[in-house]
Amino acid sequence: METETTSTSSTGPKPSSSERGFLAETFRAFRYRNFALLWGGACASSIGTWMQKVAQSWLVYQLSNDAFLLGLDAFLGEIPIFLFTLLGGVVADRNDRTKVLIGSQMVQMTSAATLALLYWTGVLQIWHILCLSAVNGMAQAFGGPAYQAIIPALVRKEDLSNAIALNSIQFNLARVIGPLIGGYALVHLGAVWCFGLNATSFLIVIAALLLVRIPGVTSSTAVSIGESLRQGFGFIRSRAGLLPLIVLSFTATVFGMSFIVFLPAFAKEVLGGGEKEFTSLMAISGAGSILGALLVAAVAKKGREIRMMLSGLVILGIGLALFAYSPNYLWAAGCIFLGSAALMAVFTLVASLVQLRTSNEMRGRVMGIYNIAFRGGMPIGSLLMGEAIGHAGVSPVLCAGGVALIGLGVAYILMRRMFRLDDQEPETEAAA
Repeated sequence: METETTSTSSTGPKPSSSERGFLAETFRAFRYRNFALLWGGACASSIGTWMQKVAQSWLVYQLSNDAFLLGLDAFLGEIPIFLFTLLGGVVADRNDRTKVLIGSQMVQMTSAATLALLYWTGVLQIWHILCLSAVNGMAQAFGGPAYQAIIPALVRKEDLSNAIALNSIQFNLARVIGPLIGGYALVHLGAVWCFGLNATSFLIVIAALLLVRIPGVTSSTAVSIGESLRQGFGFIRSRAGLLPLIVLSFTATVFGMSFIVFLPAFAKEVLGGGEKEFTSLMAISGAGSILGALLVAAVAKKGREIRMMLSGLVILGIGLALFAYSPNYLWAAGCIFLGSAALMAVFTLVASLVQLRTSNEMRGRVMGIYNIAFRGGMPIGSLLMGEAIGHAGVSPVLCAGGVALIGLGVAYILMRRMFRLDDQEPETEAAA
């Protein structure tokens, strides 16, 4: 079993409330050396990843002119997470999480380098892109639970929500910087630069992982993998509020991530634009997501997380419904900014609440199951909504997704007690 980390040399000193101003409170997790190192490495790698996402999405749509293939590419990138993240969670609880994560980064680095080489030699075809998306998804199925299980070991329990919010900020800061750099590289230098720079960026996060000192995992390997999985599911059923949070994450992802997946089709068919409109909306979406995570980091307090999460879900639905029938670019930019802020606030709060309700020795397995909901909802939604867009068009399908999110949020608000979603998280054995 993991033990509580109390050494100031590994997690940093606990600041008093009198030392904290607004900025210090918002960014308080950066006081921990290990967290700051990992945050910087992950941010650099995420910038490269979003550069590749921009080039890859536009390239798929340019080569095929088919929204279904956009959805299929997203499906193949996410479905391995849905299928194998449970196994990834077991591996994270039974092995050195740092080594598991480094292995995941190396596979993704090789995949990006292969894509760059195929494009540079002029032999790249759609099926190459689809296959490499599946390879990346497989690597993330094992790396995701390990990464999420590492974060609570780097900070104390009272700073965990802040650390998760700041981790969301690095990801979405990359969504602003990555599309800007990636859009420029795509238009002026070519897609090979996006893929090649992404491959290089993985070296930075690997270096950060080698520098970070993370307490070891001592979970028992005496039980079988199947029994470990059963323990994970049993824990989720027994812990108040965990199962409703995971169900909410899945349904919100099915509809909410359509903002991003079908943005190339939206930019072309609704706004009549091209690469410029697509990449700028991606950057605006990232800026909105940063705002959502900053709000959580700054104002989320114990006793308010549930209300903030459900309010954000309704706002997300409204933003998506209004975005679907945007009459012009400025309207679309405003809606995607609002919706992305709400989207990130919701998912940051869900992740924080799940982590706070999870004990250390179960963390990899629980986060593996959570990843099925959070990441697995995207391929299912992408495939179904991509097919629907082919028949009904972009705007009606996105609007229907927004209405579904509004209904989901209202249902959870009305039946919060039934879902065992109270405003006080149950006490857990914390890693931080």
